[in-house]
Amino acid sequence: MENMLWALLVVGALMVWVNAARRAAEQASEIGRQACQRAGVQWLDHSVHATGFRLRRGHDGRLGLERSYRFEYSRDGHDRHTGSMSLLAGELTRFVGPVSDEN
Repeated sequence: MENMLWALLVVGALMVWVNAARRAAEQASEIGRQACQRAGVQWLDHSVHATGFRLRRGHDGRLGLERSYRFEYSRDGHDRHTGSMSLLAGELTRFVGPVSDEN
C-alpha cells in the first residue's frame, strides 16, 4: 500500500512537470510568433525548441525553473536565423531575435 502511495506521488509530480513545460512552450511560441510578426519576418517551422533549463532566482528572490527555447526566422524567405529566449515563472527573462525596424 505504501509503495502505491509513492507511485501516485511520483506520477502526480511528473504530470505537474509536464503540464508546466507544455504551458511554458506554448507561451514561448506565442512570444516568438509575435516578435516575428512585429519585425515583419517569417517565423519558420511555427514552433520553438526547448534547449535547456536551470534553477534561477527571480526578482522576488525565490528559486524557480528558467526554461530556454530557440526558434528560427527568415527575413527574405531564403535565409535562416536563430532566435532564443528564456522564461522564468512565466516571465520573459532573455530574448535574442528579430526586432522591428521602427526602433
